[in-house]
Amino acid sequence: MTGATARPEQRFSGVAEVTRFNWPLYAAGALTAAAGWALSRRLTGAPAALARTGALGAAGLLATSTLATWCVYDRSELRSFDWLPDLLPDGPGDHLVVSTGLDEASGPLAARWPDGRQLIADLFDPERMTEGSIRRARRLVPPAPGTRPGRPDALPAASASVDTVVCLFAAHELRRPADRRALFAECVRVLRPGGTLLLVEHLRDPANAAVYGPGAWHFLSRGTWLGHAAEAGLRTAGERRIACLVSGFAFRKAAS
Repeated sequence: MTGATARPEQRFSGVAEVTRFNWPLYAAGALTAAAGWALSRRLTGAPAALARTGALGAAGLLATSTLATWCVYDRSELRSFDWLPDLLPDGPGDHLVVSTGLDEASGPLAARWPDGRQLIADLFDPERMTEGSIRRARRLVPPAPGTRPGRPDALPAASASVDTVVCLFAAHELRRPADRRALFAECVRVLRPGGTLLLVEHLRDPANAAVYGPGAWHFLSRGTWLGHAAEAGLRTAGERRIACLVSGFAFRKAAS
């Protein structure tokens, strides 16, 4: 495990980067709105009203999702990690950052808590993670130097070697429940007694559905994450809402 070093060039992604990662979805929304509006001008009566409603709905969803992304990723405390002391009052200590293709936690953590030793694991698997957004993100933001490859069932860290495992917008990319269960079990293995799994995710809930529409289906429910933690023998030691649309969980390993 290497000592943490600040990497000021690693910037937390904002709405511009998120748009680049997901540009086909934004393009589809814009085309749907434009096509619906154009069609409504050629139709009359109920069909015209239906086309106009669809166009306005697509445009509205595009606007609300973009605004929400800007508020969360560009303007909120998420990027500054000011929320972390509420879940980890003593800081992350010696920690393992787990990514699944896009690591945005190691740089800010190393810069703000330089005394802790840091290890970075990348679980990206092109055969299992086939969504275009994560592939584009990985291509545009390469792994940080020193990142080690890993698998959900084989994290590159010794047993009981870290105080904290950090999963920032990473675990939901493991679409198979068995892979998520394996990851939680591995987190328990590498954590020291009393250590913490810090999980940060959007949730499949009314707030995210209201602004992201069908895109919120890509997220997982709060019950899913609590279930994985309980199954692994972790207890919920803290929970915090971040920027209204993101949830942070502190799952604690037994002290002995």
